[in-house]
Amino acid sequence: MQEQIRGLFNQSARCIDQATEYLLVPIAKAVEAIVECYHGGGKVLVFGNGGSAADAQHIVGELVGRLMFDRPPLEAEALSSDTSVLTCLANDYGYESVFSRQVEAKGHANDVAIALSTSGNSANVVAALVKAREVGMTTIAMTGLGGGRCAELADVLIDVPQAKVSPRIQEVHVVIYHVICQLVEEKLFGS
Repeated sequence: MQEQIRGLFNQSARCIDQATEYLLVPIAKAVEAIVECYHGGGKVLVFGNGGSAADAQHIVGELVGRLMFDRPPLEAEALSSDTSVLTCLANDYGYESVFSRQVEAKGHANDVAIALSTSGNSANVVAALVKAREVGMTTIAMTGLGGGRCAELADVLIDVPQAKVSPRIQEVHVVIYHVICQLVEEKLFGS
């Protein structure tokens, strides 16, 4: 079992290492878009399903709270957090609409939408990106390699190379969004 554990750690480390050079430019673009959003008085809406919903909440926690140092809070919301809204929308409109309806209600042209989907094909995530573009939001998609259907809807595509299974993709996503949140914090408030 110890060799299996070592192997899984090594897989994760390889995925992170392979993503570094591949994702330098899109990560920098994501940071710039988010900083521009906040300079313009906007907010960040984040959404995904399952583990990606948990990641959406984690991102929002870093933005509203703090990551590396005390500073004023940044406006951000995870669209998977309000179970009353989610269940109402799923019941009345169908699960595909649970994020897009919230984007329609809360999103504006100065805002950023961050979509998380390891496949890039989650119907409700794709629908929310469509709505985000309709309302003029900047769209960032964090996916696996290629981006699936999210790729064509993303102003910034952050697609993890090489990783073929959700756990490895999500592990790289954690590194990516910590880097993004740290750089956003530094650019807005100093280090």
